[in-house]
Amino acid sequence: MSPNQIEIYEPTDVLKEFYTGGDVQWTNDGKSLLCQCGPTIQIVDLAQSKPVGQFGESDESFDGTSTGDDVLTFTLSDNNEFVVAAYKSGLFKIWRLEDKTCVKHWKSIHKGPVARVALSPNGAIMASGGTDSTVRLWDLRHHACLKTLRGIQGVTSVLKLILMDNELLVIASGDDSTIKVWNNSGAELKTFSGHYSPITDILVTPDFKHLISSGRDRVVILWDFHSGQQINVLPMYEGIEGMILLPKKIVIPGIDVKMEGGIYVATGGSNGCIRIWDVRGAKELYVQKNSVISKASEEDGVSITHLLYNQATSCFLVVSAEHNMFVQNIDSFDYVKQLVGFSDEVLDITFVGKNETHLAVATNSKDIKVYKLSNMDSQILQGHTDFVMALSHSKAMPEVFASASKDMTIKLWQLLEDDNISCIASFIAHGKTVTSLKFAECSAKFMVSGSEESTLKVWKLPKINKTGDPIEVLNIKGLVAHDKDINGVAVSPNDQIVASASMDKTTKLWDLKNLSPLGTLKGHRRGVWSVVFSPFDQVVLTCSADTTLKIWSISDLSCLKTLEGHEASVIRAAFLNSGFQIVSAGGDGLLKLWSLKTAEVISTFDHHRGKVWALAVGDEEKRLITGGSDSRLIFWKDVTEEKKLEEARKHQEMALKEQELANLLKEDDLLSALQLAISLNKPATVLKIVQDVMDRGDTKLEDTVKQLCPSEKEELLGYVSHWNTNSKTCYPAQVLISSLMSDLLSGNLTLPKHILETLIPYTEKHFQRLTNLLQDVHLVEYTRILMKPSAVDVEMTGP
Repeated sequence: MSPNQIEIYEPTDVLKEFYTGGDVQWTNDGKSLLCQCGPTIQIVDLAQSKPVGQFGESDESFDGTSTGDDVLTFTLSDNNEFVVAAYKSGLFKIWRLEDKTCVKHWKSIHKGPVARVALSPNGAIMASGGTDSTVRLWDLRHHACLKTLRGIQGVTSVLKLILMDNELLVIASGDDSTIKVWNNSGAELKTFSGHYSPITDILVTPDFKHLISSGRDRVVILWDFHSGQQINVLPMYEGIEGMILLPKKIVIPGIDVKMEGGIYVATGGSNGCIRIWDVRGAKELYVQKNSVISKASEEDGVSITHLLYNQATSCFLVVSAEHNMFVQNIDSFDYVKQLVGFSDEVLDITFVGKNETHLAVATNSKDIKVYKLSNMDSQILQGHTDFVMALSHSKAMPEVFASASKDMTIKLWQLLEDDNISCIASFIAHGKTVTSLKFAECSAKFMVSGSEESTLKVWKLPKINKTGDPIEVLNIKGLVAHDKDINGVAVSPNDQIVASASMDKTTKLWDLKNLSPLGTLKGHRRGVWSVVFSPFDQVVLTCSADTTLKIWSISDLSCLKTLEGHEASVIRAAFLNSGFQIVSAGGDGLLKLWSLKTAEVISTFDHHRGKVWALAVGDEEKRLITGGSDSRLIFWKDVTEEKKLEEARKHQEMALKEQELANLLKEDDLLSALQLAISLNKPATVLKIVQDVMDRGDTKLEDTVKQLCPSEKEELLGYVSHWNTNSKTCYPAQVLISSLMSDLLSGNLTLPKHILETLIPYTEKHFQRLTNLLQDVHLVEYTRILMKPSAVDVEMTGP
């Protein structure tokens, strides 16, 4: 066995979902986002690109589905002091932003779920729009319903509160596509009719002269706010989901526009780009050219779901239907930050860059997410037209990686010196889904791919420079390799042999020169998910849906070992520690560490809540990254040495304390000895000390016990419950209970339920036993008394 065997990996970080759809709010300082995520509202720090806190508690099942009280909608107060959220259970909750505590909750009286909430500028009044065709006004001080406003139909789609001339106005729209305006007394003031599909956003100009509305009927309408008349109807030719009123002073890229006399808005919709309009002049001024958000695939589909603006940073926030978020500078439209809110299932991952500075991630999406590991900044790579199934990087040129997709294409990408990523090649590789690919191990001269159509192909790569220039990839060999889908391919360390794993339960070895077969590895009872060559030995490792891993000899194609331990399909595996160990990931959500010599599991790590589809091992094997169906990326670190040092330190401390305990007992310092024995978790020594104290008198024990701290008394109660089960040690246990009774009755000490459930039946049993013994004693005494006169007569008549 390797002298430096890896034994323990621990998660150092988890990149998980923080936005699963719904509302998004941006704090006034531009530093944080509040994102709706199941039963929680996540607080995302934009500098760190990850959540740093949350409102509410996550409560999820193993498969990642929420089992808690989901947030339906929420809003942030104008002063950023508190958040009001509506929940699936019908509750409203107020959360304080400073300490993330719930300061108040109360029951909604809507007949059905709440769809929208809004706050007045001063935060004193809240409006809630339900699915019951009503809008309700609430006094947040007393949490009482002030008014019920009727007039809209169906589900409330937009809800706004504005303060005009010291009067609070409520603006709302529902399924009937009309806009209603009420005052805080409940009187309906205006109705705006003109849309023919649900309204998605409503804006009111700062001078309260105009109202602007957008909808899925592909128009934006400018209204006279006082008369309710339409001024302009602007055709958008796309469904609009988000709209913001631009500040008066703004520089539009490439256009010198004076913000005088016009009303300028930015819109985002199904075309996936931001457009700037002068709604008064009915002119389109700018269309974003550098958008990385794909256009909606269906006619009535959604691409952009939210569009926000932050005045402190002069930036847009664009939220896509795939739960990605993009922060863009308003002057240049350059991307300042890209965030991935939810990845769905992680299908494959690979390190990219010299020193493994980046991580490429393939998910249930046509886009590839690339994270910079130092700060978790992300880039989203577009190009594929269907899900990306596999990724692979070149060891010879670590800044180059490839992606394979259901769109039958393979794309080559290059990480440039400025951290941007360029597509340097794209080609149709197979007639069906490309399921796997692998670069050469020794060079960047070729790569191998496998597909759903059971074909195996070898691709010749020209010399790749470092400037990201396009290259031409040639197919030099190919054949039908299996009877069913190919799930995985691998290349030997010397670039001489190719292996392919298939759903037909076999793994095949091929001579790279002409793709001639070298042999077939048979033995798995179900499909083979992946295959890996050992970096040092002439063996290959296969992972199968039959829950086993197998080690095969390349020379004679025999199965050397079978590793059993997973309870579901083994999907990925890798050699570690110079080939002495294996790490495997399975459909049971487990990561297992194996010893190849003993074919036994060393450690099992359970941190995923679903299938583990992806596994990447760092060059130095000190870190692993796994990804799975739970939308999580878990970063693991080898902490074997740290744990061994910690264990050695604990053993040394234990030896010193045990010596100290022996010294205290010798010096007859029973109180200190009792405290130390409790801290060392030595019940037998504690019992001996208690008995010694009892021998000196009951009051001595009570005085000693009273000097213990609450945590020591709680630990002592645990020992007492165990001693009380034995008639030989029940007496000291009962004496201790009596000594602790004053603390229990005063509430200074809490008796845990499981200890109470143990104490009561055994105490009753001991009491009954002692009662019986006492009766026996009295019976003996009674017999002795009856026998006493006879004994006297015998004595008097004696010889």
